[in-house]
Formats: sequence, structure tokens, C-alpha cells
Amino acid sequence: MSAADAEPTLIGSVQRALRLVDIVANSPRPLPAKMLAAITGLTPGTTYNLVRTLVHEGYLSSEPDGLVLGSRFPSFQQQIDSRGVFLARVRASLRDVTEDLGATAYLSRFADGEMHLVDIVDAVRNPRVELWVGLQSSAHATALGKQILADLPDDDRLDYLSRHRLEELTPRTISDRRTLLTQLEHSPGWAVDHEEYVIGATCVAVPVIAPGVTASLAISLPADRAVVDSELVATLQRAARRLSLQLGADTLDGGSDGAEFTI
Repeated sequence: MSAADAEPTLIGSVQRALRLVDIVANSPRPLPAKMLAAITGLTPGTTYNLVRTLVHEGYLSSEPDGLVLGSRFPSFQQQIDSRGVFLARVRASLRDVTEDLGATAYLSRFADGEMHLVDIVDAVRNPRVELWVGLQSSAHATALGKQILADLPDDDRLDYLSRHRLEELTPRTISDRRTLLTQLEHSPGWAVDHEEYVIGATCVAVPVIAPGVTASLAISLPADRAVVDSELVATLQRAARRLSLQLGADTLDGGSDGAEFTI
């Protein structure tokens, strides 16, 4: 056997395609094709051709703000810890909520003792709330954070609050620890903040619970037009249950759609 025969034959286009998938799989946000070209140094034409093929074959999926993993990605059905896999799974659910309610949808997750904003899908008529304070410093003032705090075991909740100051972000922010704990302990299974994070916005959140996942799904609405009623909450709860099932939940502890609703 000659030296040439002994060396493996490498297909450059396959290597480049795999590189694109690997970058998307490890990104916490959707990546536009133009950004992929910049990261890899490939020409825009080559990048777009590879992306078009990967989308057609189901290894990538095209979203309005960029590319995420597709359902044929090898670990898509078995693994949710990868940032790219988790993002791809929640993106479709957030988009459905945005289309159903005409409101920007958010998903946050509790991991390694902190709150993390996973993804946002904007609604055209009701754009996102300007996130002027990060979620790690504002969980007590947001529906996203309060829902997760309500779902945490008592020890984890107390530990989190002992490590984070309850800053008064608006005159409506609950900055007293005892008052906040009382509200969390009497949670009806969903959370709301009425201009507690920013004046002019009301946010509503419901839990997303799956094995190894404690998260919350939320929408934001202009405070002067927000109607937080049973229909709105039930729509969010249905979306959250579907997402929980997709993330691997065997049982859901959220009650039925017809559960008693009070404000």
C-alpha cells in the first residue's frame, strides 16, 4: 500500500458543514448565516450553500433571527444539557406563544444556583421589555424570576435570596425579603409583576418543569393594556406543559386547565 493510499481521503465540504453545525450547537443564541461566515472565514456564498443543505436535511433550522439546531441533530432527541439543543427545543414553543398572544415571549432557567435568560422571541406589535438589569440581579422583580423562586425547594430559595440583594428597581418592586417570601409561598402556580421591573410593563410567567430543568415561560405586555385573566394564564400553561413534555417530563404538577383562577 502506498503512502497516498494509507492517508484518509477528507472531504472538505463535509468538514466545513460539520464545523457550522458544531458552532450552532454550542451557541446560546441563534446565529445568522453572515455571522457563521465571519466566524469560520468561509465566503458568504459557500456558507449559504452549506446552510441551505443542512436546513434541508434537518440538521439546522432557520429562525427569523438566525440558525438553531434541527431535529435531526444526533443528540436532539436524547440530550437537553447542550446549549444549542436546549435553545432549539424552546424556540418553537416561544414562537407559538408569541403568535397566539401577540406578546413577546421569554424563557428563563435556574442552573448552578443562578437565574439565566435562555431566549426571547419578539412580537411585532409588543416588542420586548428593555432588559436594563440582568436577570441574575432582578429575579425578585420579574415574573420570570419569581416563578422560579416559587418552584425552588425552601432551602434553595432561601440560599438564593441570601446571596442577592433585593434592589428597588421601581416604586412597585418588592424589596422586603419577608414580603417577597410570603408572596412566593402563596403562589397560585403562576407569577406576575405589575411594573416591578420597569414602569410601563406587566409580565406573567408560568412554570416549565422537566427532569433536571427548572424554568419559567413568560410574556410581557404594556401595563396600560394588560389583561391578566384565566384565558391568558391557561394559554401560557398549555404551552409550558407542551414544552415540559418535549424536555422529557414524565408527569406534570400544574393542575388542569380548568383549575380555579384568582387574582
